[in-house]
Amino acid sequence: MQETNFCLNPNQTKALELDRRFPDTVLMSTANQKPLAIFSDLDGTLLDHRSYSFAPAQDALAEAARGHVPVILASSKTAAEIAPLRSDLGLEGWPAIVENGAGLLPAGASDACDGRQAENVGGRQDVLRRLESLPIALRKRFAGFTEWGTAEIARRTGLSMAEAERANTRAFSEPGEFTGDSTDFAHFVAALAERGVQAQRGGRFVALSLGADKAQRMREVLALLGFASRAETYVLALGDGENDIAMLEFADLGVVIANPAHAPLPRLASEQAGRILRTRSVGPAGWNACVLAVLRAKAGL
Repeated sequence: MQETNFCLNPNQTKALELDRRFPDTVLMSTANQKPLAIFSDLDGTLLDHRSYSFAPAQDALAEAARGHVPVILASSKTAAEIAPLRSDLGLEGWPAIVENGAGLLPAGASDACDGRQAENVGGRQDVLRRLESLPIALRKRFAGFTEWGTAEIARRTGLSMAEAERANTRAFSEPGEFTGDSTDFAHFVAALAERGVQAQRGGRFVALSLGADKAQRMREVLALLGFASRAETYVLALGDGENDIAMLEFADLGVVIANPAHAPLPRLASEQAGRILRTRSVGPAGWNACVLAVLRAKAGL
C-alpha cells in the first residue's frame, strides 16, 4: 500500500516513510468491524488551497462512494457555498457542517440551512454587534467580509464574483483577517471571549462566531446517520487549520493535512497516542492517500 507513505506518525521523527503497518496500527480489529464515517475540512484539505481543485482526491472519493461510506464536509464555508460544491463532489446524499459548526446543511438540501443551528448559537449580526464593542485599538486590527464586500472578498480569495457572493451569504459567522502579532491576537481572542464570541483560525481566515465548533456538530450528524451512540462508528477526520483541532481530537483517527500556506498546527494532545497523524503530501493529494489507506485497510486489502 504505497499510499501510506503520505502519512507521518509524529512519534517516528527519524523515519523517512511511515511504517508499512500503518493500516493495522490505526484500525484495530474491533474498530475494523465498525462502520466508517469520514469528516473533512475543505480549503487546504480536500480542496487545494490556491486552485480549490479536488481532482487529486477523486480516487478516494470514488472508493468511498462505492463502499457507501459517508463523507461529511465540515467547513467554515456557508451553506450557499457548500451546497453546489457538495453536489460537484458527489456527496449530496450526506449532511454537511457549515460555518464552523454553527449550522447544518441537511442531505439533499440545495441552497441553505433549514433552520437547524447549534443550540445557543446566535446570528451574524449579533457577532458583529459584539465585535463593535471591542476597544478601538483591538477592533481596528480586524477587517471582515462585511467591511470588504463581494469584490474585495473575490480579490483576496481568488473566487469568482458569484462564489464570493455565496461566501458572504452568512447566517452565523464573520470571517476576516487580523493584523498584529501573537500578543495582539491573544488580547483580541480574550476580549471577544469576554463577550461570548469565539475566534477560530482556519486555513485562510479568522472566523468569529458564538460558541460553536465542528466537533459539537459531529455527534448530531452521527445520530442523523442512524448511530445511536458515538461508540457505534469509527470516525476519520481530516483538516489543516486551528478550527479543525476539536474535530481531529474527537475522531478515532485524525489526520492533519499539510498546508504550506500557513504555519503547521502545534503538536496535538492525541498525537502521542498515535490517534493523530500528519501528511507529507499537500492538500487533496495527502487527503486521497490517507483516505484510500483507511478504506483499503477496512476492506482487508
